[in-house]
Amino acid sequence: MDGSALKVLVIGGSGFVSGTLARVARDAGHEVWVVTRGQRPVPEGVTALTADRKDRQAFAAAVAGAGVEWDLAVDCIGYQAEDAVQDVEVLSPRVGHLVFISTDFVFDPARRAFPQPFGNPHFLAEGYGGGKRACEEVLSAADTGDMRWTVFRPCHIYGPGSQLGCLPEHGRDPELIARMRAGEPLRLVGGGHFLQQPIFVRDLAELALSAHGCDLAHRGIYCSAGPDIIESRRYYEIIAEVLGVEARIEEVSVAQARIDHPEWASFLCHRIYDVTPLRLAGLQVPNTPIAAGLREHVRSLL
Repeated sequence: MDGSALKVLVIGGSGFVSGTLARVARDAGHEVWVVTRGQRPVPEGVTALTADRKDRQAFAAAVAGAGVEWDLAVDCIGYQAEDAVQDVEVLSPRVGHLVFISTDFVFDPARRAFPQPFGNPHFLAEGYGGGKRACEEVLSAADTGDMRWTVFRPCHIYGPGSQLGCLPEHGRDPELIARMRAGEPLRLVGGGHFLQQPIFVRDLAELALSAHGCDLAHRGIYCSAGPDIIESRRYYEIIAEVLGVEARIEEVSVAQARIDHPEWASFLCHRIYDVTPLRLAGLQVPNTPIAAGLREHVRSLL
């Protein structure tokens, strides 16, 4: 991305990822619009367009009514194929570059490679990951005219604005700090030995913004991860170090968890990636160390 100010549209804007993206873009000197339902506050200094994207006509009217041609749009809340169709139909006439935030849950957890390459062809067709994959397929098949597009597949996203926890039974656990301070054992599937590569939320925002003006990123789909590969239990140990307590971990059987909670399948595998494709494309490679990012995350909750 060059150093000039951009006109940026964020689909979302009041949530964890979308709100962070709006703030990072604003703080970088860009002019920012957000599209939300108007039910939660949006960051100061941005222009709010009020519409529920599920109301297709209202969304199209709100975007067209702004009378703006945006340099970059970032869809942080697309979950179904219809959302990507909407992006193509509504945004392509008035946006220079679309970034779609997907997920690493698009991959079939039983057929992963390590590190997981982009070229792995085994994807989910149902659930959260299946919906995100359907969005990717819409973009890949669509005629977007002059609008360029890029897809990022983040793994576990952490940072201020969200709850802590990256693995069942303590994923996004609002009581995690209280549990750890009380000395309660954390029940982690597999004892927390699954490898992960969490990405700090501001790194993801900066990565998304860097797509604009990056010729090699057009029609690119990238696994997007932080710089550190860690066992999931290490994530909780770092939190304990920040709190000055002991991390007590109790192992939950992987086999039993898969029987009792089939919806956890995408968590119960190693989630590690080669970020070289980001670097080769000239994108902003995530670089916040997990210890530094988690320290900031914990302190934001305290």
